[in-house]
Amino acid sequence: MNLIVNGETKNFDENSSLQDIITSLKIEDKVMAAAVNMEIVKKDNWSSFKPKDDDKIELLQFVGGG
Repeated sequence: MNLIVNGETKNFDENSSLQDIITSLKIEDKVMAAAVNMEIVKKDNWSSFKPKDDDKIELLQFVGGG
């Protein structure tokens, strides 16, 4: 399945959960929030949430600064 992750088209297995996608991108320790098609998906639901082909996923990190 093709997904748009942070503006880039990427290909994932059809049965991938949001958690699987985050893990495969090797960013699980950095992602603090996720939105699919502009709707927040709670972290507790990442392992059960299954995106659909052509969904737009935004994976957000919090960055300190001042």
